[in-house]
Amino acid sequence: RKMITNKAEYREYLNRDMAFYRNLSRKDRFVCWLVRDPLYFIAKYVRLLRKDEFLFNTGRYRFRRLSHLLVLAQKNSLGNRLGFKIPRNCFGPGLMIYHHGEIIVNENARIGADCSLHGGNCIGNNGKTDGTPVIGNGLDLGIGAKIIGAVTLGDHVTVGANAVVTKSFAEDSVTLVGIPARELHHQ
Repeated sequence: RKMITNKAEYREYLNRDMAFYRNLSRKDRFVCWLVRDPLYFIAKYVRLLRKDEFLFNTGRYRFRRLSHLLVLAQKNSLGNRLGFKIPRNCFGPGLMIYHHGEIIVNENARIGADCSLHGGNCIGNNGKTDGTPVIGNGLDLGIGAKIIGAVTLGDHVTVGANAVVTKSFAEDSVTLVGIPARELHHQ
């Protein structure tokens, strides 16, 4: 499945992905760059991820294919330093990563728009089958949370810190906590 198929979509994805980082003042962004703050490198990684997707999905010319390989090498190198393994074409626009540290995503997982990752996350298969998560828009994945196996999650799902989701929750606007994850009922 190709997600970014033209330059307009590429710009839209970047604009939505970078909204949080652009809310920082110019001075704060400069300080992040100057002191080598992880936030600077996370934003750079997300930009490289989207450029990788754009070049891969539209790579009709040899020049673009070569450019794609160079961007892919940069993305993978930075990902290794940050602890990220995020393949192309998994996330819709509006991806926000708050912290560096282990984030692993299976290449067959599908996650909608406006996803927030807090670090220490895994979205993948269970190791026994090839089934991978299909997740709606507005996922908020707490620190250390995992989504494992052929599960489906609705829109605006919040997965609490260190929760492990192993079954589907198709309802929208639910909060999942615990191991294995269960729906938290608000009183």
